[in-house]
Amino acid sequence: MQKIDYGGWNNCYRISNDTVDLVVTTDVGPRIMRFGFIDGPNMLKEFPLQLGVTNSDRWLSFGGHRLWHTPEDKNRTYYPDSKKIDISFTENKVILDQYIEPNTQIKKSIEIQLDAQKPLVSITHRLTNHGAWPIETSAWGITVMAQGGRAIIPLPPRGSHPENLLPTSTLSLWAYTDLSDERWQFGKEFIFLKQDPKNNIPQKIGLFTGKGWIAYQNFNSVFVKYCAATPAKNYPDMGANFEVFTNSEIMELESLSPIKKINPGESIVHNELWLLKNNIPDLVKDEDVQIFLGNLERDFQII
Repeated sequence: MQKIDYGGWNNCYRISNDTVDLVVTTDVGPRIMRFGFIDGPNMLKEFPLQLGVTNSDRWLSFGGHRLWHTPEDKNRTYYPDSKKIDISFTENKVILDQYIEPNTQIKKSIEIQLDAQKPLVSITHRLTNHGAWPIETSAWGITVMAQGGRAIIPLPPRGSHPENLLPTSTLSLWAYTDLSDERWQFGKEFIFLKQDPKNNIPQKIGLFTGKGWIAYQNFNSVFVKYCAATPAKNYPDMGANFEVFTNSEIMELESLSPIKKINPGESIVHNELWLLKNNIPDLVKDEDVQIFLGNLERDFQII
């Protein structure tokens, strides 16, 4: 790990092994601004005109990976996070701590642990209630991906009729969701969503998937976000534990924790694993993804 300048911010840290690296900044956030193979492209989106900006009085996306709390609300959710944050280190972890948000009295924290050898990162999100009364919310990990790729969204396990008579999942749609948009592709086992820099019409869906992962292919690599699902729990947005959003600039891969009441002094903890594989042929149909998953399970023993 080394302290570096990055994107106009002077207080950044590069975390690396022999395969991949991440960059975090303490000038805003908490944010992870880069994740990719060493000397390779950044899998995460960056907004060049926003890099290096601090102390903004309006919310800026910046790109990268961030932590929000549900439900989404113009005043509550988009509180500016462009002030300096704290960083601390243990033997093998980096911890980013935001100040207490004055409007919500919630403190955000992201803990990062990179595997010593593999392209594998453990991300622990924490929301702590510093207010005077309980709050019901959910932790919401949002990874903003670079342009030009394709999201891969697993559907629940398939079955047959009349053996399977009850529904196995939910699909949440927003008022602007248009399933006739050509960026969508619906397979039997997976949904695909293309990020198109020429199409600025937003699209979003959420769903509950017990498979616990969502992926994005770009630059001949595949980024996988894994988060164990808890079927019996109450998830936000009509039961979604994963969501995807796209427009002409970004693709967001979003994971959500179950909704929880946190009393003063208590926290919600939400864990993700990030995996990265390179030299992957285009995953454009169900069979391609199944082959990829078989190789992923062999290498990481997670999916």
